[in-house]
Amino acid sequence: MTATEFVDAYRETGNQAVTTPLAPQRRRRADRAREIADVLRQQIVYGALPEATLPVENALVHEFGASRNTVREALGLLRDEGLVERVPGIGTFVVCEKYPHGLNTLLGLGETLVGHGRVSNEVRSAGSVTAPPAVARRLGLARPTRVVYLERLRSLNGLVLSLDLTYLHPDVGEAVLAEDLVANDVFVLIERLCGKRLGAADISVEAVNADPHSAALLQVPEGSALLMVERLAHLEDGRPVDLEYIRFRGDRVRMNGRLSRPNIASPGEDPCR
Repeated sequence: MTATEFVDAYRETGNQAVTTPLAPQRRRRADRAREIADVLRQQIVYGALPEATLPVENALVHEFGASRNTVREALGLLRDEGLVERVPGIGTFVVCEKYPHGLNTLLGLGETLVGHGRVSNEVRSAGSVTAPPAVARRLGLARPTRVVYLERLRSLNGLVLSLDLTYLHPDVGEAVLAEDLVANDVFVLIERLCGKRLGAADISVEAVNADPHSAALLQVPEGSALLMVERLAHLEDGRPVDLEYIRFRGDRVRMNGRLSRPNIASPGEDPCR
């Protein structure tokens, strides 16, 4: 079915979805390779491969019903992402683990990666600064206001994971400055110093390219894909105390969570019924 035929069929059916079988022989090899790479990537990042070794090419050809060249192209995509290394005559091996970062609970990085190793922090900057107006507003402060600013390079077992820029409400920030920021999560320090628990956080996640400064610190090529997390944490009484801008290496961290489907009225159904 050509693109024109597809559009005509779409109109003839009253703008309802039109499906047509995909002709395997007409599909571009690059498309098929990407599909195979997506499935294999999921197995890699979730540790589902025995001994961190991918099946041999013949097995992958049979499993996916694809040509050998397509399988090789899929493995090449994973190699370019830094996830696997191919050894001619021996096999394809996982060489880089992606660490999970959940989106369901409010945890510091050290708490998130318990069981994966030791999180360490290189404190690059720590002190009092005048909050930019947008930051002051997010923290519920009048302008101009001094807040505590932290910049930390965070690593797991010596492997650089993220660059964190943090603005702390002055009510908690000054006390945090006197604590051991190298060995502790800021969330843990806030709760201990305030005697109150953190409650909830507003969070957004987007993809950004590494600027020259961030790339050098995170040890990636300039322009590499990063996961940018903006998170505003509140005490359980609702007061905002911690605004973070976190750049994660996209090749070393994965975001995961569990979403629930809300009740949504079916087309034509009275939503008020």
